[in-house]
Amino acid sequence: MFVDQAIITVRAGSGGNGKVSFRREKYEPKGGPNGGNGGDGGCVLFVAEEGMSTLYDLRFQRVWAAKNGEGGGAKQCSGAAGEDLLIPLPPGTLVFDADSGELIHDLKAGERFVIAKGGRGGWGNEHFKTSTHQTPRTAEPGEPGEERRLRLELKLIADVGIVGKPNAGKSTLLAALTAATPKIANYPFTTLSPQLGVAELDLSRRIVLADIPGLIEGAAQGAGLGHDFLRHIERTRILLHLLDAQPEDGSDPAENYRVVRGELAGYSSHLAEKREIIVLNKLDLFTDPAEAAAVVNRLCRELGLRADKDVLVISGAARMGLGELLERLWKELHPAESPAWR
Repeated sequence: MFVDQAIITVRAGSGGNGKVSFRREKYEPKGGPNGGNGGDGGCVLFVAEEGMSTLYDLRFQRVWAAKNGEGGGAKQCSGAAGEDLLIPLPPGTLVFDADSGELIHDLKAGERFVIAKGGRGGWGNEHFKTSTHQTPRTAEPGEPGEERRLRLELKLIADVGIVGKPNAGKSTLLAALTAATPKIANYPFTTLSPQLGVAELDLSRRIVLADIPGLIEGAAQGAGLGHDFLRHIERTRILLHLLDAQPEDGSDPAENYRVVRGELAGYSSHLAEKREIIVLNKLDLFTDPAEAAAVVNRLCRELGLRADKDVLVISGAARMGLGELLERLWKELHPAESPAWR
């Protein structure tokens, strides 16, 4: 199950108390202080775990606590430090203070981040002895560990974000390009959560694609599912705008394009300025090549595009034009490697 938000409380361990103790050995009934120090409390760390793509594991456990440090002992024995608590999270998780809304950290791949520091252990009375104060009867208590209430928000990390209206064929395209197995059916909001897939052009070239739930008009204001998932597109480097060449509801592909572009702009100007590849899907539905060409030309004319350069024509279901699409995506992602591709 995909879960991309969670509110949790993390509690680092408290330090152990210092010990008040004196040597009591044969022939030394009044030996000096030998109380040991308390151990430090364990820290709470977030660890970016490759392969994780959801915050589901945090859904049912709201409080995460590290171990406390042990108290100091006699004979200058220090208490054991509390064990750190490691919490695995998907790369791309944003960590916010749940009360102030402040962004604390953006978890990168392969990173470990201390989110709550354990308390220091208290000094035992052996620490306080001096030449003028030889029998201290004072020891420090351990310091409490940090406690924080956090809001976690996951933004998927992908090279390409596939956007479009519901039933444009995004899930089918992702399944055709990658080994992903998104749920595919013919009804609105087929994709209930973002899906990731990796397309391999060859042994050395890979592209990570994300299928984002279909956007409807008003998504930027919270309508449908789009508002919850628009933020996942923010980290993609390129948008693949998929259009249905023959929508079942009779709508116009050019108008559908404008609706989705409007939602992207309404959510974020940064999102609207991302590089975009326009792809016209389901061309296998046309048995007459002239009719298919007319649809492409009409779309380009209404949007002011060049049919030979600005629009790619494919069929995800029939796997037509997918090789060309992947090569185009790769060249957009790595322009320095292909300076003269246009």
